[in-house]
Amino acid sequence: MARAVKVLTTLRNHWKKTTFGVCLLTWGGHWLYGKHCDNLLRRAACQEAQAFGDELIPSSMPLKKATVFLNPAACKGKARNLFEKNAAPILHLSGLDVTIVKTDYEGQAKKLLELMENTDLIIIAGGDGTVQEVITGLLRRADEAAFSKIPIGFIPLGKTCTLSHTLYPESTNQVQHITNATLAILKGETVPLDVLQIKGEKEQPVFAVTGLRWGSYRDAGVKVSKYWYLGPLKTKAAHFFSTLKEWPQKHQAALMYLGPTERPPEEPEEKPSRPPLYKRLYRRLWLYWSPPPKEIPQEVTPEDWEELELSTIELSITTRNRQLDLTRTEDFMDICIEANTVSKGQFVNRGSQKMRDPHMCPEGSQCIQASRCVLQLPEGTEGSFGIDNEEHEAMAVEVKLLPRKLRFFCDPRVKEQVLPAAVQ
Repeated sequence: MARAVKVLTTLRNHWKKTTFGVCLLTWGGHWLYGKHCDNLLRRAACQEAQAFGDELIPSSMPLKKATVFLNPAACKGKARNLFEKNAAPILHLSGLDVTIVKTDYEGQAKKLLELMENTDLIIIAGGDGTVQEVITGLLRRADEAAFSKIPIGFIPLGKTCTLSHTLYPESTNQVQHITNATLAILKGETVPLDVLQIKGEKEQPVFAVTGLRWGSYRDAGVKVSKYWYLGPLKTKAAHFFSTLKEWPQKHQAALMYLGPTERPPEEPEEKPSRPPLYKRLYRRLWLYWSPPPKEIPQEVTPEDWEELELSTIELSITTRNRQLDLTRTEDFMDICIEANTVSKGQFVNRGSQKMRDPHMCPEGSQCIQASRCVLQLPEGTEGSFGIDNEEHEAMAVEVKLLPRKLRFFCDPRVKEQVLPAAVQ
């Protein structure tokens, strides 16, 4: 009893140290518990992957080849460790023949895609920048028509992973998010995504799955990290200081665009069976002896281009991948032209919203649906585009929608919720 009283007296006399020790122990316990939960998630994911690896296949069937493009520099250099701890064990246990290609510098993935041999799966492990590099390298190939049919998996490891919001359920736990994305690749459910082809006057085209941004919100958002010392106020500070340099901020350009196009029927994934030999012989003989059909010249309808002179605080051109809908009868991209009449206070407040949802189209904006557009900038225009959150020099560009160009693996739960028609 006396010893207990002595301990309590000592703790009371040194209350500052006591408080610090209790806080340290509480934080340490919480950290250890989090690590334990992460290990349980990894174990459960590996057990699920092992079930795929234990499936029997015919001896004549080769293993599926999966080529992983890993950007170790993503997530401030943490991507390699995240991949090796959370994704690599799942892929190796699944029975896939995995080849991991690590990029050493920006733009290397585009060059590596030009040399890539045949593979059954392409897996992108990184962020938005890695996705853009891989799909750009893939679609620049001379044989892109064949390679674009290869299904693509995305393991979100970067600081910004916009595509993960479309493909996977939201999760606050990073380990769970990565393991769910990796397991979704093994489950095999895919969705078709639109792609934007963005071509300047001289350079090769760049491809994007999210969109293009040009304007003041994008320029201010790039500078947010410079005000890290302001903590939660850094976003508002970046937008406020940008209003001190120039106001009102206007971006002028000329826009030409074509309206939506009718969506053609989706091609069947399975090839039709080859007809019997006698039918093929009969068809060839009939084609040989029958007179050739007369060619009827088809009238070419001129393209109906719309022209528009614009002055905006920000322009965005985005795909419809965030609102997936396989029952849609038209293919188009969204063009949002924001009014340049906002006040400084509105600009600062809206800038914070734009950081959370970069491609939001506020009230009062002009919204256009187009399948193709040409953006002409005045001579001497400075600044940059944000293409899938990657910086590119601002210049005159032609943006063309490639509807349902690539197929990405997605979580089956997302497909059930967003694409009920696809499940039926």
